[in-house]
Amino acid sequence: IQLGESMAKDNVNAPSHYLHGKKETIDVINDVMTASEFHGYLKGNILKYVARYRFKNEPLEDLKKAQWYLNRLIQEVSNGSS
Repeated sequence: IQLGESMAKDNVNAPSHYLHGKKETIDVINDVMTASEFHGYLKGNILKYVARYRFKNEPLEDLKKAQWYLNRLIQEVSNGSS
């Protein structure tokens, strides 16, 4: 299967450096944490990306990463994981 140009360079939704192995890194992290710990991890990443977006070459990319983590946190809370 050949990835399209846009998918191959998607540093927000599918960064290639997170896709090695049998599971995505985010899923491994979720597996080893309690729900509360995982929520904290997600919140920390939201804050990290929002706090530094103005200081990087790709500010919109960091805001989209913050949004990705916020969407994941919303998904976790919606699924009853609190």
